[in-house]
Amino acid sequence: MGNNIDVVVVGGGYAGVMAANRLAGRAGVTVTVINPRPVFVPRLRLHQLVGGTHEAVTDFETVLADGVRLVVAAAERIDATARRVILADGDSIGYDYLIYAIGSTDAAPVVPGAAEFAYPLATLESARRLRSVLDDTPVSAAVTVVGGGPTGIETAAELAEQGRPVTLVCGAELLPYLHAKARRTGRKYLTDLGVTIVAGPEAVVTAVTPHAVQLADGRTVDSRVTIWTAGFGVPDLAARSGLRTDAAGRLLTDETLTSVDDERILAAGDCSAPSGVPFRMSAYAAGCLGAHAADTLTARLTGDRPEPIDLSLAAMCLSFGRRAGIFQISRKDDTALPLYFPGRAGKKLKEFACRSSVAHLVTEASKPGSHHWPKDGKHRPTLLAAAHDEVAAPVV
Repeated sequence: MGNNIDVVVVGGGYAGVMAANRLAGRAGVTVTVINPRPVFVPRLRLHQLVGGTHEAVTDFETVLADGVRLVVAAAERIDATARRVILADGDSIGYDYLIYAIGSTDAAPVVPGAAEFAYPLATLESARRLRSVLDDTPVSAAVTVVGGGPTGIETAAELAEQGRPVTLVCGAELLPYLHAKARRTGRKYLTDLGVTIVAGPEAVVTAVTPHAVQLADGRTVDSRVTIWTAGFGVPDLAARSGLRTDAAGRLLTDETLTSVDDERILAAGDCSAPSGVPFRMSAYAAGCLGAHAADTLTARLTGDRPEPIDLSLAAMCLSFGRRAGIFQISRKDDTALPLYFPGRAGKKLKEFACRSSVAHLVTEASKPGSHHWPKDGKHRPTLLAAAHDEVAAPVV
């Protein structure tokens, strides 16, 4: 590979693009991004794609720095010994350093019938498929959304605003991240849109059929279209490549985001598990982790000591259709405060967050190193110590 440093970024999402852009300005460094799609997918918009209010794609020319090479292909395996990424078509690309940023995908549901009769939407392809199904389904037909997290909430609201009869099924607490006051506000927004909410332990889904959802307490919810938003999965590329992962399949790294198996491999975003204690999945966290992975690599190239990741998540935002939203303010330890912005203000802040997630990438492309994020220096060490104590605790 000569004197030039070849960096390969596997994955062209928020984390991968941020890392690639941050490295693109370095002399003597060539950056290649491997991504299975020719377009960037702002995943915060996928529920809008389903509702027909946004296409949820952006040209890579818009977000990727000049000089970064884009290879549209699927990565089949990482050969860490040879330092090559094997592609699905049999070709391979060599690297000096690799940033693993393949993100997350649809969870594989274990509920009987869910894989056959329910529609996920964690990827562009699954969201497009669901949109096509809804386009061919009468507006009066019953729709059931399974999952009470942000994706389920936003999808249910988007479709109910169109006049569709939507039932939201959640076998746990609805929107557990939000403060209790904000949860009550969110529930009101959903019911005002006509969403029927079925939540709690008795609402655990036990089976999905072509026209219904069956619950643990014996109830049956009629459903012409069932949408599955309960959880995310992680592609198994790391495990297939012989790299150590956590139980969910995220690549295990130290606090600098370096693989515990190979100092030439770093990880960022939803697919990374620093010290086995991953950050909450979000576009914001992914961008920050991508930037930090690039900084770790830069430190290695310059002979400096890489810094541990320090990231404070200050908010969560949700849309409830096109006219209302909630922007939840949190403490630096990522727990919700009583302070939140509802209604139109919340909606404007959510839209600002969606736009900013892409704007940060564009800015980094033109000004590498410009992306900064809030840090607190306390929460992460405390969290790691608690996780260590839990692992070390004797089994009784």
